[in-house]
Parts: sequence; structure tokens; C-alpha cells
Amino acid sequence: MKAVYHVEQKKHYPLQFLVNGVFRPNPEMPERLDRLLQGALAAGCTPEVSENHGIAPIREIHCGAYLEFLEHAWERWQRIDGAAAAVTPNIHPHRRNTGYPASVVAQAGYHMADAAVPIADHSWLSSCRSAWAAVHAAKLILAGDHSAYALCRPPGHHAFHDMGGGFCYLNNSAIGAQVLRGTYDRVAILDIDLHHGNGTQSIFYARDDVLTVSLHADPLRFYPFFWGYANERGKGRGEGFNLNLPLPRGSGDREFIEALSMGLERIRDFAPGALVIALGLDAFEGDPFGGLCISTRGFGEIGAAIARSLPLPTLVVQEGGYLCDELGDNLTCFLRGFMQE
Repeated sequence: MKAVYHVEQKKHYPLQFLVNGVFRPNPEMPERLDRLLQGALAAGCTPEVSENHGIAPIREIHCGAYLEFLEHAWERWQRIDGAAAAVTPNIHPHRRNTGYPASVVAQAGYHMADAAVPIADHSWLSSCRSAWAAVHAAKLILAGDHSAYALCRPPGHHAFHDMGGGFCYLNNSAIGAQVLRGTYDRVAILDIDLHHGNGTQSIFYARDDVLTVSLHADPLRFYPFFWGYANERGKGRGEGFNLNLPLPRGSGDREFIEALSMGLERIRDFAPGALVIALGLDAFEGDPFGGLCISTRGFGEIGAAIARSLPLPTLVVQEGGYLCDELGDNLTCFLRGFMQE
């Protein structure tokens, strides 16, 4: 399996984000890329530097107004006297079907779901590089590789069609899935991040050609709070093509594997031609966000269970998983479990 990345993904680094009304150090650090790359290499992956695949595959998922905002927001923000170092919203519309303002302050509130997606000087470049890693890895699969790992940093599954959130700017998993859809009639996305992939769900919510399945901590008292409930099944043509499997806080390996078996069964019934795994390692018992309790060994069992149940062309896209001593080991175990099956 190839591990696709680009060193320019490390350039993005807003130093702080707003949580509980307080600016805190940003846990989505550039060092994540180094640790994850080490983990992929330890699993036996071959590194491959991604190419510039242009804006076209990104526009398949995100609207022009949002991309224009992301590209130029930081530069425009610098013209505001006394503004924070990174673009951070302080006003949000209570509904989004009214006029579109010209102010970058107002556009920040319009295009940023929360204050955990600050935009700094290199955010646009690194986000594009992250998306291109997913595109590149998807194209490897279309060229004949059975599977590929896209080391996406910053992550993407909280990014909507026209809005970022939760450290996510461009939805790498959705972009990769759409590339695969160019060849396969049906694609499934299996999101196993600690947090619900609300952006991914929203992007495909009315579609029946992409099945979205998410295992995550119950959002009743956990980010992203407003999405990820079991009764969210899709709408219109997409009704029945979204499956959420929220887990109680503190759930461990056994509970996760049990829920995973339900998700895998739904994907088998859907019979996709290809699979995207939105791989979050923040469900780890020692992750700083501390919502679930998956062990390092458990990640290996999860990888093996997916590969055993779904022997499909598979794109693995990195989502969450934050700095702790075991971060690289968790990725190694997942990829080894997946590849050995």
C-alpha cells in the first residue's frame, strides 16, 4: 500500500482555537503528519508524494463562494486593525437563506461552523495539498492499486459543501469518494472517527450513489452536537443511504466492533464498487479528546474486520487522531490489520 502525502501539508498551523469561550493551543499540529507517516512506514507502506491535481476535483464537492473565501480570507483579515492572528468567526447567521455579505468578518461566520477551524497564512495551501493527497490516492486505486492511504492533514470530514468546522477545511473523504465515483457506480464511506462526520453526511445526504456510515461518540453531549443521531437517514433519493451508529462515551473495543459489524452489513447490502474509510484515530483510549476507549490492538482488529468483510478497492483517508505517544502505533496496527487480511 502506498502512503500519499506532501510536506506542504505541514505549513498550516493556526496557533490557537476557541473552545469553551477560551483560546487554547491548537491540537491539530504539523507534527501529526510526521508521526502518522512514521506509523504508515512501520506498517510497510511505500511513501509517495502527491501531485497538484488542480481545483477541479475540489469543486466537485465545494462551492465557488466557499473556495474563494478560503483562498483569500487570511489576506483580507490582515487589513482589520487589531484583528486576531488567524481568522476566527464571532458572528453566525441564524439562517443561511438570506443575503451574502461582503465583509470578511460576516463571511467567516457564514462559512465557518465553529471557532475550531481558524484560518492562518498557509491554511489554503495545506488544505489543497491535503485534498490532493486524497485525489492522488484515489487515482492510484483507479490505476489498479487495491488500496491506498491518503495521509490527509488537515483533516476533512467536518467540512460541508460551503462551510468548514472542527479543524476541517476541505472534505478529503468526500473528494476522494467523488473521484472514485467517476469509475464506480456506487461508493461507500465508512467513517470511524471519534466524532461524527457531519460534513460528509451533509454532502451526500440527498444522494443514493454514495452510502455514508459513521461510528462515533454519541453527539448528545459531544461534538458536533447537532448531527450524528441514529434517526438521520438521508432525504429524498438519499433516504436510507445514511447510517449513524452513535456509541456511549467510554465505549471500548468490544462495543465498537459490535457496532462496526452492523455498519459492515449495511455496506455489503449496498454492494459498492469501492470503499472509502475515513480513519480517525482519536477514538483511542489515550487520545487528548478522550471520548471513546479503543486500544492500540483494537485498531488492528478494526482494520482486519473491515478488510475481511469488504474485500473492495479501498481508499483510506486520515481524519482525526491527535498527539499522544501511541498515535503512530495506532495507525501501524490499523494498516497492518487491514493489509494482512
